[in-house]
Amino acid sequence: MDGLMNNNVVYLTGITVEEPTYSHQVFGEGFYETKIEVERLSGLKDVIPVTVSERLLEEGSFRKGGSVAVSGQFRSYNKIIDGKSRLMLTVFVRETELDLPLNTNKIELTGFVCKPPVYRTTPFKREIADVLIAVNRAYNKSDYIPCIAWGRNARFAEKLAVGDKVELSGRIQSREYRKTDENGVESLKTAYEISVNRLSYAGEERAEEY
Repeated sequence: MDGLMNNNVVYLTGITVEEPTYSHQVFGEGFYETKIEVERLSGLKDVIPVTVSERLLEEGSFRKGGSVAVSGQFRSYNKIIDGKSRLMLTVFVRETELDLPLNTNKIELTGFVCKPPVYRTTPFKREIADVLIAVNRAYNKSDYIPCIAWGRNARFAEKLAVGDKVELSGRIQSREYRKTDENGVESLKTAYEISVNRLSYAGEERAEEY
């Protein structure tokens, strides 16, 4: 169990941007959803969804506009939206009120490549690779985490095969994009992914940071 806990570790400090709203109940315990805003060094901000138990809410954390420091796991689940199943991502909070530096946004994962990586270059010749990582969780569950690698890490990711076990670290980023549906209606969407800064085969020396 401890090994599975260490496969997926997140640390965040930021500002709670909305009041928590009820989500669901598990074994009689209620869980709530909110979002934490974390500023990057560039000044841009990532707004990251989090799921927190009523027990932690009772400790007084997660008031709108208040600062919060949390640790937990980045988890995925499927949700039916407009008749279609969508992969949703959230930080499942395990602890709060930690002594972390301001604007911490750090994640470490160990998992398996579950789709062939997609490597490409931008018009400005930046190298990018998209990788989907399956991370094992307790009770025979897995979380499916989209990751994006750049530069040397992208070239390393391009060579990965489905089933390869990898370790990575980076930050959770939110990214807005516009999508047009089958009726031609355009809407603003938000994607969540790991921006990778270190990547290697599990147990081996990491690729050079880009």
